[in-house]
Amino acid sequence: MEYIVFALTVLVFLLLIMAKGIWDEKRKKAEFIRWLHENYGALPRQTAQTVEDTSRIAGYFKKHGKEDFWIDDITWNDLNMDAVFRQMNYAYSAAGEEYLYYLLRSPRQKVGELKRMEEHVRIFMENKESRIQYQIFFAEAGKTGKYSIYDYLDHLELLGERKNTTHYLGNLLLLASIVLMFASVPVGVTLLLTVICWNIITYFRVKGEIEPYIISFSYILRLLRSAKRMSKLPMEGFEGEFEELKNCLKRMNKFQAGSYIIMSPGRMNASNNPIELLLDYIRMTFHLDLIKFNNMLAEVRKNKEIIDRLLSLSGYMEAVIAIGAYRASLSSYCLPELTEERTLRMENVYHPLIEHPVKNSIDTERGVLLTGSNASGKSTFLRTVAINAILAQTIHTCLADYYRGTLCRVLSSMSLKDDLAGGDSYYIVEIKSLKRILNQAAEQGCQILCFVDEVLRGTNTVERIAASTQILKSLSKDNVICFAATHDIELTYLLEEKYNNFHFEEEIREDDVVFNYRLMEGRATTRNAIKLLRVMGYEENIILDAEGLAEHFLQSGVWTK
Repeated sequence: MEYIVFALTVLVFLLLIMAKGIWDEKRKKAEFIRWLHENYGALPRQTAQTVEDTSRIAGYFKKHGKEDFWIDDITWNDLNMDAVFRQMNYAYSAAGEEYLYYLLRSPRQKVGELKRMEEHVRIFMENKESRIQYQIFFAEAGKTGKYSIYDYLDHLELLGERKNTTHYLGNLLLLASIVLMFASVPVGVTLLLTVICWNIITYFRVKGEIEPYIISFSYILRLLRSAKRMSKLPMEGFEGEFEELKNCLKRMNKFQAGSYIIMSPGRMNASNNPIELLLDYIRMTFHLDLIKFNNMLAEVRKNKEIIDRLLSLSGYMEAVIAIGAYRASLSSYCLPELTEERTLRMENVYHPLIEHPVKNSIDTERGVLLTGSNASGKSTFLRTVAINAILAQTIHTCLADYYRGTLCRVLSSMSLKDDLAGGDSYYIVEIKSLKRILNQAAEQGCQILCFVDEVLRGTNTVERIAASTQILKSLSKDNVICFAATHDIELTYLLEEKYNNFHFEEEIREDDVVFNYRLMEGRATTRNAIKLLRVMGYEENIILDAEGLAEHFLQSGVWTK
């Protein structure tokens, strides 16, 4: 009787633990749903993105993003696009954030390519309950950890050919030892213990080899479960995507069947759950999860294209949800008007990473030269225009009241550094960067929008002005709109027939410098560099001598000692 009471007590205790686990999961899910209802346009609560996260998030792009034009690393880093991406990363699944990253690095080059995506963005923006249902499923799929799913898929071949022959042989010997006990108990028990020990030893050796890949299998399974649930939701506007999704699910049936043996939550993690503990010993003895892993591995290898398509479909659907959420977070935005004409018009455009940005407008059909002093706003304006040109052709969203621009390839040469590893000086790095833009501009049928900050700043004044003039002339072709910032006022005269002149200026007010960051037409006419020395507290004799030298040069064209 005492044993029965004890057994019932243990059973009740286990049931209470299970009930609490189920209750906690339901409570967390309810809180998550409530948060989604109340915080549309607020970024997911997640830890800060690390360098490893950035590498993982680029997985889908590395696999697919270089089929046509893509934003190269120089331009991406010049514009701090990692930070722009983080600002719009409303994705809860790895597939969603990887696809969103891919979109940002792959500007569309045809007018009609963004039309269908815009329809899908609108569907989720206008249907709150449907959007939240999808977000729940994407959150259940979750992330992949340190590496992209594509990193795991690319390394599957490192596992080599894996067969279950040895595992089946071990199980056969276990059965033989049990049968042998009927003839000789000592011999049968000895063989049984020997085989069990051997199976356990080989189990942990093989388990160590396959453990990293189980993470990828687990993610694929979660994605399949989420896709299965999504396929039961209303599909208006996504009929084509859902048809493909269902076909992917059918092809992956064998992969899913019996996967619990290898994917159970408590597998080999020192769980206090006695059922899981018992299953662990069964796995070690009979290699059931190793056998299942090999079967799943064969299915993955056979269906790599299906898995890729599944990731693309689910990733795309979450990416369009993220685009809508990003729009909801903005103080103002517009849908761009994209054209094949050589033109660029922006009204009240602003930078996404500046908390209280000054908005500016510009309308041009040819290149633009920007002049003005340091910190007046030239570089920020270049980045503002470049980022919005990319957003227009990727997420079909511009941070402006109005945007009309050419479908183009966006390139920049701005935040360059010496290449110490490659042995290149700043000037060599700079001319290589500019050459890649010139090469793109020379391609037939390519519209180019490029941005250059301080052309050839790495060399002397005379050669800089001479070379810069010719390079910028080459970037004034019919298929190129070039924005260039410069301190060399001479360029505004040498290139005035090919470039429009705009400038930023500042005011010196007693002991302070005031920048209004307003774009103004024409070239800069004020010279405040020496005046700024006074504001910063330099000795008066330095300032007076500098002013005298500058005045003499402007009058005579000759420097005095």
